[in-house]
Amino acid sequence: MPIIDVAVPVPLRQTFSYSSEQLVAVGARVKVPFGRRQLVGVVVASRAEPEHSSENDTPVKLKAIAEVLDNSPLFNTTLIALAQWLSGYYHHPIGEVWATLMPSKLRKGALLSDAQPGWMLSEEGHDPKAIAGLRGKKQQQCLELLNQGPLASDEVKAQFSAAVIKALEDKGLIEATLITHPPAGDWQHFTLQQTPPTASTEQGVAIAAINQQPGQFVPYLLDGVTGSGKTEVYLQVIEPVLRQGRQVLILVPEIGLTPQTVGRFERRFGIAVGVLHSQMTDTARLQVWQQARRGDIGIIIGTRSAIFTPLKSPGMIIVDEEHDESFKQQDGLRYHARDLAVKRAHNEQVPLILGSATPSLESLNNALNKRYTHLTLQHRAGGASHTQLKVLDSRDQPLHAGIAQGLISIMRSHLQQGNQVLVFLNRRGFAPAVLCHHCGQSVDCASCERPFTYHKSQGRLQCHHCGASRRMPTQCGSCHSADLQTSGIGTEQLEQGLGKLFPDIAQVRIDSDAVKGKDKLINRLDEINARKYQLLVGTQILSKGHHFPHVTLVVVLDCDGALFSADFRAAEKLAQLITQLAGRAGRANKPGEMWLQTDNPGHPLLQDLINNGFSHFARQALQERKLAQLPPLSSQAVFRGEANDASQVINFLQQVKQCYGVSADVAHGSFIGPLPCLIEKRQGRFRFMLIMQCQQRAALHSWLKHHLKDVESLPLAAKVRWSLDIDPVDFS
Repeated sequence: MPIIDVAVPVPLRQTFSYSSEQLVAVGARVKVPFGRRQLVGVVVASRAEPEHSSENDTPVKLKAIAEVLDNSPLFNTTLIALAQWLSGYYHHPIGEVWATLMPSKLRKGALLSDAQPGWMLSEEGHDPKAIAGLRGKKQQQCLELLNQGPLASDEVKAQFSAAVIKALEDKGLIEATLITHPPAGDWQHFTLQQTPPTASTEQGVAIAAINQQPGQFVPYLLDGVTGSGKTEVYLQVIEPVLRQGRQVLILVPEIGLTPQTVGRFERRFGIAVGVLHSQMTDTARLQVWQQARRGDIGIIIGTRSAIFTPLKSPGMIIVDEEHDESFKQQDGLRYHARDLAVKRAHNEQVPLILGSATPSLESLNNALNKRYTHLTLQHRAGGASHTQLKVLDSRDQPLHAGIAQGLISIMRSHLQQGNQVLVFLNRRGFAPAVLCHHCGQSVDCASCERPFTYHKSQGRLQCHHCGASRRMPTQCGSCHSADLQTSGIGTEQLEQGLGKLFPDIAQVRIDSDAVKGKDKLINRLDEINARKYQLLVGTQILSKGHHFPHVTLVVVLDCDGALFSADFRAAEKLAQLITQLAGRAGRANKPGEMWLQTDNPGHPLLQDLINNGFSHFARQALQERKLAQLPPLSSQAVFRGEANDASQVINFLQQVKQCYGVSADVAHGSFIGPLPCLIEKRQGRFRFMLIMQCQQRAALHSWLKHHLKDVESLPLAAKVRWSLDIDPVDFS
């Protein structure tokens, strides 16, 4: 009887053997008994030899698989190899790796089928009087939606409650159906819907270089200043790939960028573009996943997890804004989508393009060491001028809504000319703290021991670390004084203050509080470009590659915090943020300028950026990292632990250190810690970390692998919630 080795989604670094009446293909899903549960796993090996016990060499009685869910492999050999590599590189259980690779519905055991359950109007539901006769507004809206055509169950459930759907079914107005999505069309034989603009000299060099080596793995770093036309380079190098019948996978860092990018590609090529991101329903994501796997669509654009999308005929992978931190998964399998794109492109033997105006030091180091082909775009497209960076010394200046008097007059000048002004403050809410004016005590989150942020629009206090929320108190919890005052400024307060300073100017706030809900961010961005608003107030969301042709001034408030951070990457992140924000101004025929309001105008980082630009700063930063032996000139891994008892976590990490410390098989390996995470307490749990560092990546991984079982067998390992993070980008 065949023996099947199955990767089961449990936190154990092993596979499990089951008996089967038939050989099952590697890469297919099976349902197996696991303890008292039945789990969906992936077959990683299938063989005919029986299992034997070590004691008496008798066959071991194995449990039988409950059900074979796939008659053929779900994944090709490239993705199967990628899963194995992921498990080895990130030292993560193979079963959880496979669970990460699969869409949610496949993880839950859904059968792969072109037909999906859905809802449609019945004959009675098509009667206009049926809608008019309904009292429930939601029921009316549901009928109006289905009047446009049948919809998948998940899409209906995403908008309407089960009670609404059942009520309409009971009234005989809707009925269940199966929906079969037609193929996306013949994308290989497209006709350009727009004539491509003439490429600049720099763009032409980049396009020619990429087109010279099709069908083989060559990593390119497209290092282009903001507004230099990187997307146009993508469009022109993709065209020949599509005409060869090869698919293109494009990764973007944020959901907000996806519609903008999708629209541009659809307008150019006139073909359907597959979209994958976390705000889609499970059914919609599975549909795109299947279309990509069958080869029905030629372009797939998605966020981080889209890197796992199966492609029938891969031709190119593009990672836009490759420096962005959101490509790094911060829980579970802590993969980095950019690094994974490099590995996958190598396995698929296709070109890889990493694009950014502010490349990560990791990618820049690879380019300078000739591992990547370095392509630069130093001039803005269409002859637009570079944004001028300037520093405003806010010391001893009166502040209005957190803005120095000198900046207010500069803003007024730009607004009077009919231009748009972007004011950046990376702190949402009304104020980051509430203090008692009598005793000085702040109102803190008990679970995190950090001040609550006051959200005036909701009249509530919110912890931005754990999400806890409470009403605004009427008196101090320590001295019972009623004199509570806010401290500091957030985007809500800034918006209110700007309304008083510029009462006749239309303004909009863009942060995660103001743009909650489907399509709200897209609509706001469209309204900004339609010049409905002149003043734009927001957080990092506004820095992410958006095109604002009418913005001529960017104001950055409170950039001093990052200048004194304990994170060695803080300077790199601040320089990237400032450069990206500067790129929002002066993108059309109007010159742009950027003002940094600071109490540290002479700081070397700010002066280097203003006088020499990001490229010079990045090379200087690499030299500093080399002298300090920090990544990317060395490799790091972090053991993180958290528990209700701080001493338990510290003791556990000390024991981890001892497991690895006795080893003499690693040259130039070192430890930092145990020490508190930058956010030491969250949700009532104390958090500490142990940083392991090694000059050679291979040596670090060998070191980790040889002693990981010793760590798992530690008595405290079961009492402390711990994780291992390879190539960490954040120590919070």
